[in-house]
Amino acid sequence: MKKLFLIAFLLFNVLWVLACPVCERNQPKVLRGIAHGAGPDSRWDYVIVWATVAIVLCTLFFSIKWLIRPGERSDRHIKRFILNNE
Repeated sequence: MKKLFLIAFLLFNVLWVLACPVCERNQPKVLRGIAHGAGPDSRWDYVIVWATVAIVLCTLFFSIKWLIRPGERSDRHIKRFILNNE
């Protein structure tokens, strides 16, 4: 029952995440309908955002890669010490 209320709450409150008409009108074409408040002040704002996106995607890629296939093969690695310590 709680799941049903949560799903209903999230579905009916989708309008809160959409931009209001005034904010939508003041945003650049790329961000219309998805962002509130003042838009980017200069081109550097876009550069900063895209650089941050690139860093986050690289971090996500390597986190998943090393989670699936860790590359520790040394017999002296801390993982082996903990697993073989019986």
